[in-house]
Amino acid sequence: MIQNIIAGQKVELERRLQEKYVPRKTELKGFDTDLISVVIGPRRAGKSFFTMHSAGQKAEIGYVNFDEERLLRVDNFDEIISAVRAVYSDPKILFFDEIQNVSQWEIIVNRLHRDGYKLLLTGSNSHLLSSDLATHLTGRHYCTYVFPFSLPEIMSLFPHSETSFDSQQRCFEYVMKGGFPEVWIKNYDPGEYLSALFDSIILKDIVKRYHVRFPNALTDLAQILITNITGEFSTTSIQKIANFNSIHTVAKYLGYLEEAFLLFSIPRFSYKISEQKKAGIKIYCYDNGYFQAKAFKFSPNTGKLFENAVAIELKRRELEGGSKIFYFKNQKQEEVDFVVLQEMKITKLIQVCYSITEQKVKEREIRSLMKASTELQCKRMIVITNDYEQKEEHKWFGIEGEIEFIPLWKWLRQPS
Repeated sequence: MIQNIIAGQKVELERRLQEKYVPRKTELKGFDTDLISVVIGPRRAGKSFFTMHSAGQKAEIGYVNFDEERLLRVDNFDEIISAVRAVYSDPKILFFDEIQNVSQWEIIVNRLHRDGYKLLLTGSNSHLLSSDLATHLTGRHYCTYVFPFSLPEIMSLFPHSETSFDSQQRCFEYVMKGGFPEVWIKNYDPGEYLSALFDSIILKDIVKRYHVRFPNALTDLAQILITNITGEFSTTSIQKIANFNSIHTVAKYLGYLEEAFLLFSIPRFSYKISEQKKAGIKIYCYDNGYFQAKAFKFSPNTGKLFENAVAIELKRRELEGGSKIFYFKNQKQEEVDFVVLQEMKITKLIQVCYSITEQKVKEREIRSLMKASTELQCKRMIVITNDYEQKEEHKWFGIEGEIEFIPLWKWLRQPS
């Protein structure tokens, strides 16, 4: 039976590999070494496609997808390896998809690595993988993150759309429906597809895995947070809004949602770690399509979606290494949307403002940036807009500096 399952997965993989593939703007780390290559990211973001195409679709790769429940009921993992060796003619490279579903997977992977196999792993749970990688595979793996499509990857689907107008229109479409590959390549309806995907992740990756006692409360919390992306929260405020009895439960459920790549949080910046931990967090989702599919809303919320798109790109760059992202508020509660910290130094202050045609709005964004620039000792100030582009010198009560206004489509296409 096991061999039949593996053979069926091989046929399915070969069929899918004939489908259109969009080259990603990242590289599979560690494939040319004898270390383990791990690919982490949201479900349906294209991790399997990326991994197989990056590895060159070589014949000696043996593939197993552990989203198959029948394989998870196998007591002896060696039976699965024997079936893979038979189906793929004794491959030297093993590709395990959604490895986090396997109990004690890290012990099995370690053994196979010692036996001389090159291993490719994908997973959709950031905490489970990162904690086990740190504990059991220290120094023996490379980690690559794969998100839903970025704007440059989407633009590669339309090679003749090179004008700034085309880019701006495509960017707006990306902001409104997100970047999941099947939405763009197969033209799936983003509302129906992403609503079903979101619900499936809640059930399979959280409720079943962690034996959540109150799944409806978890679902309600997820919808509340999705509806209020870009908002500032504390565990206490979430407890009140979602009517939870325990702050501990709020923190636990929020952690589950982050681990499953549905939501992520950004802390408030402070030079004091103790103050940073006491301060609130801002909530974002890993794809704008989730907001469109699951949020309770009465308006397009374009400004909120623009900010979330910037947060996704900054999170992508953070996970690629080298930077940390925060938000900032001064004592007068004047806010800067994003603070980028690199090598222990603040390198950028970023505001997101869909439209700055109103003078009061523009002045508010400038004032917050100028004050933060002085307090945080950072001269690089950016305002990401819909269509306004200019570099301007500004003064504010003795504070001077240059502010760069740049359209979102152009900022998203800049090298990270």
